[in-house]
Order: sequence, then structure tokens, then C-alpha cells
Amino acid sequence: MINKTMRTLTLAVALASTSALIATDAFATEGYFTHGAGARNKAMGGAGVADGRDATALIVNPAGMVGNGTELDVAISFFSPKRKFTGAGGPGFTPNGTVESTENFFAIPNIAFVKAIDDTSSWGVSIAANGGMNSDYRDVVNPTCQALANPPTPPAQRVPFDNGVFCGGNAGINLSQALISVGYAKQMGNFKIGIAPILGYQMFEGNGLAAFGGVTSAPTKLTNNGTSTSTGFGGKIGVEFALSEQFRIAGVYQTKISMGEFKEYAGLFADGGDFDIPSNFQIGISADVTPDFTINADFRHIKYSDAGSVSNSSRTPLPFGSVDGPGFGWQDIDVFKVGAEWRANDQWTLRGGYAHNQQPISPDHVTLNILAPGVVTDHFTAGGEFKVNERQSFEFGVMYAPTDSVTGIEVTPQGPNPGHTITIEMKQFEATFGWKMKFGN
Repeated sequence: MINKTMRTLTLAVALASTSALIATDAFATEGYFTHGAGARNKAMGGAGVADGRDATALIVNPAGMVGNGTELDVAISFFSPKRKFTGAGGPGFTPNGTVESTENFFAIPNIAFVKAIDDTSSWGVSIAANGGMNSDYRDVVNPTCQALANPPTPPAQRVPFDNGVFCGGNAGINLSQALISVGYAKQMGNFKIGIAPILGYQMFEGNGLAAFGGVTSAPTKLTNNGTSTSTGFGGKIGVEFALSEQFRIAGVYQTKISMGEFKEYAGLFADGGDFDIPSNFQIGISADVTPDFTINADFRHIKYSDAGSVSNSSRTPLPFGSVDGPGFGWQDIDVFKVGAEWRANDQWTLRGGYAHNQQPISPDHVTLNILAPGVVTDHFTAGGEFKVNERQSFEFGVMYAPTDSVTGIEVTPQGPNPGHTITIEMKQFEATFGWKMKFGN
């Protein structure tokens, strides 16, 4: 007969598998990383690396798993990014006027299960979305494409379509990344440490880029090749130290996850389709101002330079897909986060937060980043939790990232076009709903 623990684990694995199957493409917030994990952490702006109070600690900082008993956390985020670009000035390769990306609604699952081994150690398993990039520009009328696709343009110089952002018909990319972890944490006095090996899984599809066929190392592996997948391995280590009963400091480091190549897009991404997941670290302090009110302040650094396909200059004078070839030109970013939690009574907990990150995209790289306009820098969050009984509770969180934009000159396959400017912009909304189930120790 299956015991209670095995039934719990079976449920966790089943839900984790479902999460993996229904994970959809999305465009995240701090560059292309998510601003937090689960309803609680997201409601506090992603702050709380030193304040692990539920199973989602495995994702935020595995050291925080200890002391929370046995718990299952399931959450789903309904994410709505609004992306568009505006071309202005003289004739350009890209069209004048404002063009909006479609597909503005996504569902993103998150799950974590933690089991207490004893009073000083725990283990757990989780599946979480790391982030992603998405854009979809459909049926874009482009006068330049109409001219270049037909006579008198010589056949050898013609573009493949008479429409589209890049004269390649419908244009856009879909990148999804999921991280699967199994972690262990141990407490020794006032010190906690946790480790979590990570299996990374990602999917990518790119369309509408055929006009770049003359500047790629592999023309047949540049665009419109369906969905490509890759896997890789990395790890996370976290620590937490209690300075007193009211104050804690903590930090977590996630290694670069070395991923396999997107073979179907070896002519798009640098180094033959390589697309690693960058390393990042987060440090923070948590203060229990009163027994019922906690404030968190965190700092995060995301090292996009770990992934050449993301960080290499889009103006690199080398073919797409070549060694050290062009990328999106993203810079490493710092992120500052603050969050608060008020445990108002036995049933209600209220939360709020704010996060600000540096701009990852410079004006030099706006053309290629029409496909990936990850320009938002501010995130305002709020949420709460309702405790149904001693075992179950429901959570919610909302996030608003106001419009931000970057403007620069167009760069065509033939070089810069100073007479034509491009402004890429985005704003975001997100609502997260979660369910917690405690199973005791």
C-alpha cells in the first residue's frame, strides 16, 4: 500500500509533469528572466532570498527549505506583455509607423514540493519557468519589401517576400526556458545551506528572417525551421545566516547552464546555434520589524555576457551563426528589489514590492531587438494569501511594469541607415494564482 509520503510525491511529480507539458512561450521581465517565482515571491517584487517561508524557497534560495515542514506549492501566472516598435524618418528596411506584436497572453506554471527529513534538513523538487522571449508581427505592410521583391530589382538582389518586418513575411521568435531542480538543505545552528542541481530545457522557433540569408554561415538553418529544443545542466547553491531572531542575511548563486545547440537555427545564433542560460546571483537581508511584519531588500545580478547569442553585438561584422557571431547586444544588468509581508491575522497575509533593473538593450541594437524588446525596467507588485485551514491556503499576486522604450538608428543587412530610427517599447501585466498544501513533517 502506498504510504502518505509516496502519495504526496506522486502528486508532486504528476503536477510537475503537467507543468512541463503546458508550459508556453512567454516574454519575461528582468531582461528575459522572470522577476520572481511563485505567488508569494512575485507579490514581493522577487525580494526575499533571506525569507524562505514556503516550498518555493527551493527556487528562490534552496537554503530556505529547512523549517517549513512538508509542503506542495502550485502556481500559475497569466502574463500579458504589450510589445511594439515605431519606425520614423526616411525610407528604411523596416517600415515607418507603429507595428504591434500579437499573441499578448500567456499562461506560465510553477511548482515546488519540499519534504522535511528531520528538524534540520529537507529535500525538494521543483519546476519553474526561467523566462523567455516572444514576438509575433503578422501581415506587416512594408513598401521597401514591395520594391525589393519585384522588378526592376535584379533577381539576385530580391528579398523573399513583399511584406514583413524584415521582408520575410510573418516575423517573430518564441523562446521558452524551464528549470527542473532537485534540492537538499541542511541547518547547522544559525546557518543554513542548500544545493540544487538543475536540468535546463528550452524551446525556440524563429520566423521571417530570410532576408538575412546573405549574412549567415548556414542559410538553411536561419529561419522558419519549426521548433528546436535543447537541454543542459547547471546548479544552484544558497546560504542563509540568522544574525538574530529578527534579522537574516542570505545569498544564492546559479551557475551558467551549458545548453546544447539549437541545431535547426545554427545559422542564426552565434557558435552554431549555441544558447546557454546565463549565471546570476542574488543577495539580501530580511528584517522582522514586528512578529507579523517583515521587510526584505535584495540585489540581483544577471550575467547575460555568459551567453554570446544574447550579449554579442548585433553589429559584429561576421555572419550569423559563426564563431563569436552577432547576438542581440544585451548587457549584464543589476536589479534592486524591496518587498514586504504583513501577516494581518490567522487567515490573511498581505504583500507588496518593487523591483528596478538596468536597461539591458542599448540604442545601437534596436533593429534586431524588434524581435526581443525586453526594455521594461520597473515592476510594481502586490498580493496576498488566504488561509483556508491549517493545511491549505490560496495566494494571489499582481505585477505591473509601465511602458519603457529605447530608440536608435536602423541597421540593415547592408549596414547602418542613420536616416531611419526605430523605437522599441513594452509594458507588462501579470496575475498569479497559487495553492499551498501542507502535509506536516
